[in-house]
Amino acid sequence: MQVDIADAAGRRAVRPLDAASLVLVDRSGTTPRFLLGRRHTRHNFMPDFMVFPGGRLEPADRHMRVYGSLSAHTERNLMAMTVRPSAAKARALLLCAIRETFEETGILVGEADLGDPPASGEAWSAFARHGVFPSAEALHFVARAITPPAFPRRFDTRFFVADASAVAKTVDGFFGPDSELVEVRWLTAAETQAENLAEITRAILREVNLRLEKGLERDLPVPFFRERRGSWFRDEI
Repeated sequence: MQVDIADAAGRRAVRPLDAASLVLVDRSGTTPRFLLGRRHTRHNFMPDFMVFPGGRLEPADRHMRVYGSLSAHTERNLMAMTVRPSAAKARALLLCAIRETFEETGILVGEADLGDPPASGEAWSAFARHGVFPSAEALHFVARAITPPAFPRRFDTRFFVADASAVAKTVDGFFGPDSELVEVRWLTAAETQAENLAEITRAILREVNLRLEKGLERDLPVPFFRERRGSWFRDEI
């Protein structure tokens, strides 16, 4: 359950916003490669860090049509340890990860041969224009993390994984010198060691690699990272 926490100076911590992130993995080669983007140096939150695409939940995410449905265990885990849990919110978090990935990278994850989906506001209009239904069946919920209380901006982020084969289309022009992400790269886990990644991003990457070994579709405990007394704590959902 989310609660307000005072930091060491006695200040009231900012309540984290619901958010979602997508880890795209390309397993076509001998070693999996993961999609990460470098945030602009002008950003107040994690400037110049390599991150997985993602962002906060928007109202339109609750109304967008989706192909397929969440598995029972995915829906259950997304609703666990959450304020006002609902199946609609669980579905919206998955859609948020898909929408944010498109807005930051131009990648549309879903099904491209089902006609044009009805758009849920401007946020989803590109999926209608390109004839891509976001796919609930392509994503797997693998981790959750809450930004520490000392940060001025905080997110309660659910991390999903999708195989690169779920990419329906890619639109150019979404990253560059003046964009939220200045570059996007496919990197192996070994290659990320030389990059500027936050420790939580490295932790999520380790969890994703474990899930790839065990099977993304399996009903397994989901790691939940939070800070306690100045240190990251790994719980399970």
